[in-house]
Amino acid sequence: MGTRLLSLALGSDADVVAARQQARRIAELCGFTTQAQTRIATAVSEVARNAVSHGGGGEVAFALDGSDELQRLEIVVADTGPGTDPQEALGGGEPGPRRGSGLVNARRLVDHFEFDSARGRGTRVTLAQRLPRGSGRAPSASALQSAARRLQSGSSDPLNVVLQQNRELVESLAALHDREREAARLNRELEETNRGVVALYSELDEKAEQLRAASEMKTRFLSQMTHEFRTPLNSVIALSRLLLDRVDGELNAEQARQVEYVRRAAQGLLDLVNDLLDLAKVEAGKVDVRPIEFAVEDLFVALRGALKPLQTNPQVNLVFRAADGLPPVYADEAKVAQVLRNFIANALRFTDSGRVTVGAALDDAARRLVFTVEDTGIGIAPEHQRMIFDEYTQVDSGRPRGGTGLGLPLCRRLAALMGGDVDVESEPARGSTFRLVLPLRFGETAPKRDGGPLRRLLLVDDEESFRYVLRHIAEDAGLHVMEAVDGAAGLALAREQRPDLVVMDLRMPRMDGFELLGQLRLDPQLSATPVIVCTSLTLDLEQRRGLSSAYAIVPKQDVARDGLAALIASALASLRASP
Repeated sequence: MGTRLLSLALGSDADVVAARQQARRIAELCGFTTQAQTRIATAVSEVARNAVSHGGGGEVAFALDGSDELQRLEIVVADTGPGTDPQEALGGGEPGPRRGSGLVNARRLVDHFEFDSARGRGTRVTLAQRLPRGSGRAPSASALQSAARRLQSGSSDPLNVVLQQNRELVESLAALHDREREAARLNRELEETNRGVVALYSELDEKAEQLRAASEMKTRFLSQMTHEFRTPLNSVIALSRLLLDRVDGELNAEQARQVEYVRRAAQGLLDLVNDLLDLAKVEAGKVDVRPIEFAVEDLFVALRGALKPLQTNPQVNLVFRAADGLPPVYADEAKVAQVLRNFIANALRFTDSGRVTVGAALDDAARRLVFTVEDTGIGIAPEHQRMIFDEYTQVDSGRPRGGTGLGLPLCRRLAALMGGDVDVESEPARGSTFRLVLPLRFGETAPKRDGGPLRRLLLVDDEESFRYVLRHIAEDAGLHVMEAVDGAAGLALAREQRPDLVVMDLRMPRMDGFELLGQLRLDPQLSATPVIVCTSLTLDLEQRRGLSSAYAIVPKQDVARDGLAALIASALASLRASP
């Protein structure tokens, strides 16, 4: 022990009361709070009672321990009784002669508790509590010794002890009532908050449903009305060309200029209508991918001829360069051409001088073809490069350049339908390079670039025949397939193997697809994994809302090899493109 303050003999219950009283007074002198004083006094009382009852008496000693940086009050209670095994005294099981709740309670009340005992050599219990820091309330060790001697010489009035304990109980009860009132208040606030959250969720669900209905109405409107817009616009363009070709007579220079303005305006409006129609078709899922095998050189020849009318600036050269030895491509040639035409048209529009170079090269390791459109135009600032692929978004270049703001978003969607992706690299005043990356064969999934294992697909379905069909489609697409026969087995396999993609049914034993999807989204390691739902169920609006986090929902009766392979490739491409 450090600086000894006082010691008391323990031989009767009265000595236990005195030990408790002295412990409380010393704790008060040391600067402890009222609650801390009560805890220390209670711990000393419990251990002292144990020494008197089971050890036949002993001694309690108080000291100020300054051996470490933080001084502490140390109390040692020792007896010369028969002793016991520490595990028996403090462990579980049936209470023994020296074991009970007193020692366990004492251990919970102080910072440090040490029990040293063995059969035949008595027991020594050390209690310690760190002194309050920075309060300025604790006196010096010498002052504590002097005060302790005065305490020891004074007599203890049992009535005062009982009154003091009653006061402590009243204070504890008052504090407990205060905490209960505060807990009740917090519960009321939490209930009100919960009601507000429930109301907010209900309102959000209603708003989300309204937005979904509005989006569907917009898509139907665009899909239907753009057909109606095309007919009069085509007529205006055709009539303008007749006038410009002087079919019905000559025009003077001013008339020719006016008719040309009409033709350009009608052509610009037709381009806008075409973009709106294509985008509406993609959003409505009405765009089919029709892959054929074609040569890149033939595609470039067709593009060169089709884009010749756009080369109105003699200071800009349009160059096509395809790498030697490119293999044939199996993809939707019309959609590839549409994406490249949009890239090239934008490049010509934003390039005042220099060149626009269209190229193609093979990424043999990934079995993907990379088309590039590089220009020497005004470029795009880094903070705007992600925005240009959002619908109806145009970057302010400081100069009027026209355009609809729909071309690049449409390119991104068309590339995803073909299992590919688009991106851009650009620097202001240095030009831009747009890329279209496609698999060599539609529906083919590329292996990882680091030479590691193929992409892994988890197939969860209790129908063996359907798993057989999907397994062959996925393996032909270059995927490693793992299978599970129900939702619970699928969840366990997903957590163990971390697949890149999950294809699952909804109606399954043990755990259905709705619950499986929810569990996948709750797992931080699987929350971003694309999930394709293949089901024969007819889903109502509420069920579709429960599947909103799925990448796609495909009726089993509509599953086709090329369509599902393209959907798988698109899902994996979206995973690669995600930040």
